[in-house]
Amino acid sequence: MTAPVFVVDGLDDSRAEFVLDGPEGRHAVSVKRLQPGERIVLTDGAGRWADCEVTATEGKDRLVVHLVSVAEEPPESPRITVVQALPKGDRGELAVETMTEVGVDAVVPWQASRCITQWKGERGLKALGKWRATAREAGKQSRRVRFPEVADAATTKQVAALLAEADFAAVLHESGEEPLARAELPTDGEIVLVVGPEGGVSPEELAVFEEAGAKAYVLGRTVLRTSTAGTAAAALLMGRTGRWS
Repeated sequence: MTAPVFVVDGLDDSRAEFVLDGPEGRHAVSVKRLQPGERIVLTDGAGRWADCEVTATEGKDRLVVHLVSVAEEPPESPRITVVQALPKGDRGELAVETMTEVGVDAVVPWQASRCITQWKGERGLKALGKWRATAREAGKQSRRVRFPEVADAATTKQVAALLAEADFAAVLHESGEEPLARAELPTDGEIVLVVGPEGGVSPEELAVFEEAGAKAYVLGRTVLRTSTAGTAAAALLMGRTGRWS
């Protein structure tokens, strides 16, 4: 799918024409400068999408398109969720952006005990909003029609509950004796991967996760930053589960 992607609400096949306006229409007309005859994709970000042909532009922010076809993309399997400890600064958005690009299905922000960043009150809501906006924009850029879900910030207890329900649960940790590249992975179901903060997953947290059924794994000989470890591990899982084949 190479046509540019735009997000809309209420996408259905009951009408042959659609007007893209607002910020998305402005981007299509004034930034992308799309012209009649070009193809675009409209999506609700939840798997429903339409192949469209541009028929006209109106002003600086209205694009008129003909809906050629409407389809539903099924969820990927196995589903891959990354529990991402909160990094410093804008590294959280970087992690979400690159994980979205490789195909992660869900991101769960985690307030680990060794996180320097704290999501509290309005600051926490604002940071969560940035993560969700990043997932949306990265989903469009990477031509996805099913964007990753970005959950509310989770506690260690809530992360343990996710791990307990997973078909494969892993924690990236230096204590792991087996590389993630050699782990036996399911062909369907749910994979949950935990990425700790810069200071690492604490022994207490690791014990809670192992009790929930997770196992510690290493990626390789080098140590990656928390903002890149999830992306590298997700890419590995994509290749090994066949989702990139």
